[in-house]
Amino acid sequence: MNRSDVIGSLVLSGYALGRIAAQDAGNDAPAAQWRVLSLLEQAGPQRVGALAVSARTTQPGMTRLIGGLEREGLVLRSPDPDDSRAIVVDITPAGTAAIAAWRVEFRETLAPHFADLSEDDWAALTRAAEILALRAAD
Repeated sequence: MNRSDVIGSLVLSGYALGRIAAQDAGNDAPAAQWRVLSLLEQAGPQRVGALAVSARTTQPGMTRLIGGLEREGLVLRSPDPDDSRAIVVDITPAGTAAIAAWRVEFRETLAPHFADLSEDDWAALTRAAEILALRAAD
């Protein structure tokens, strides 16, 4: 596999692992829900439009998703202190707890798929995860 193929393979494999974890766990929450909660947890309060761009969806679609998350008590909408015409969305303590529980479920569901890896393979995955986390933070 050449270098450019490695990057694409990592991205596609990551998506596939996410689908496998959701299916194996029977988690019927949309992936977009977890993506939005993760974005809010990592970046803090954001306008709906900025969330839509980050999540690669439309603003109307994000508005609908935020409405559902708000009804579940996972996010809170409030006026933007810099522009009262705009709305800012923030994660609630319940949202933080939900994303933490989902991450545990995700890890536990995928663990059996990796149970037979050697120490060398774990070292390689650990290093790859460190590199990917650094690149994603850029």
